[in-house]
Amino acid sequence: MAYIPYGYEVIEGVVTVNEEKANQVRIFFEKYISGLSLAVAGEQAGIEKTHSSMGLILKNIQYLGNDVYPAIIDEETFYRAEEVREKRAKDLGRIVELAAFTAPSPIERFKMKKANNKLPDDPVMRAEYLYSLIESEV
Repeated sequence: MAYIPYGYEVIEGVVTVNEEKANQVRIFFEKYISGLSLAVAGEQAGIEKTHSSMGLILKNIQYLGNDVYPAIIDEETFYRAEEVREKRAKDLGRIVELAAFTAPSPIERFKMKKANNKLPDDPVMRAEYLYSLIESEV
């Protein structure tokens, strides 16, 4: 894994909760919901991260738990923080900015013809050949 969210650690190949940091995450959510800014809530929780990193922590759905990550935050707390974030964005006129973070981007789907077993050795020719096999779906 290239990135482990704050509050977790990998021990013998398994993602586990780092209780000290997980408690900081819980405090951060509570402080943010109570009305503090991202930076101040993070500072009071003992998390030394940038404003943007604090925003990523706030929006990270992994904290609810899944097949890989154990839960750190309960659903009620997570979604309450999301409501507060959306309200603050609306109140500050940042709705377009919020939509950029939450709206799923359209996914382009392609299908590809089967390639010959012998691909060109030249990387440019190989790329041209492989791109020529792509058919866009409508």
